[in-house]
Amino acid sequence: MQAMTVRKPGGFENLTLIEQDIPEPGPGEIVVNWRATSLNYHDLLVANGSIPADDGRIPMSDGAGTISAIGEGVTRWAVGDAVMSLFFPLWTEGRHHPSKTAAVTGDSIHGCAVQYSLLAETAVTRMPQGLSFAEAATLPCAALTAWQALMVRGNMQAGDSVLVEGTGGVSIFALQLAKAAGANVIATTSSEAKAERLTELGADHVVNYQDDANWGRTVAKLSNGGVDHVLDIGGTSTLNQSIYATKTGGQVSLIGVLGGMSTNLNVAVVFSKQMQLNGVAVGSAEMQTNMVAAIEACQIKPILDQTFPLAELGNAFNYQASGKHFGKIIVDIA
Repeated sequence: MQAMTVRKPGGFENLTLIEQDIPEPGPGEIVVNWRATSLNYHDLLVANGSIPADDGRIPMSDGAGTISAIGEGVTRWAVGDAVMSLFFPLWTEGRHHPSKTAAVTGDSIHGCAVQYSLLAETAVTRMPQGLSFAEAATLPCAALTAWQALMVRGNMQAGDSVLVEGTGGVSIFALQLAKAAGANVIATTSSEAKAERLTELGADHVVNYQDDANWGRTVAKLSNGGVDHVLDIGGTSTLNQSIYATKTGGQVSLIGVLGGMSTNLNVAVVFSKQMQLNGVAVGSAEMQTNMVAAIEACQIKPILDQTFPLAELGNAFNYQASGKHFGKIIVDIA
């Protein structure tokens, strides 16, 4: 079988396609034939060496495929079942704990850029019915992050207001989930073409952050005093604007560091608004299972961009780094 590996010191040019034997499952184990994976910013950081990984690590946290073999004692799955990976395969349920997030797929352990993986039977969930492998492969990281931020930590209700920033995977999934739940959504972008697509997906307002340095206050005006939920993806470059955009008693979910990892926080505004700042990193198997049910019930379809073959994973990352994509970039493994 084929597998893509990260070679030290990292860099897209050092991604190496190798041949390996197909594994055999032991007791409590399954073998998954991955059919597709999708790119996340975390995967890019592993591939380019910003997140150091063991030499020869198989990258990619997201995957969708079918179970090709099961080991002794496996009862929850059968050969042929369609499944998805877990970003944190040890986090099955309950609140976050460091022991539950010690294993990170495609980072501290091997990921999905491979035709067959040997996994514990608890390391996957079922796919939503009605989705292709490519569509399902977009869900385990980006969609689950949006789900935890809005539904688990945010307890989003119909009629709430939501701010999504940019057009990355988490932001687009948050837009889709929020609209399916009956929320009002304001989105930001610097591209008029992307603004049109955000509107087509249901965004009630779109603000061009490049043209409006005080876009946080603009969002507050558009939402009659601020939004209930913000998914902050920029860190240093966006957090204070996100705070200005939030209503009294609202919530900011810190989910990304695209603009930097530290900031001069306006603490007085946080106090005066009595708001919540929550760090959100993906989620558990229990959350993923609940999200799958919601995606099925609401018939949500992931937004896909270009597809690359496994051998061109480096080209896929270069395309991701260009920022030209809208929706998820797919890698075909079959």
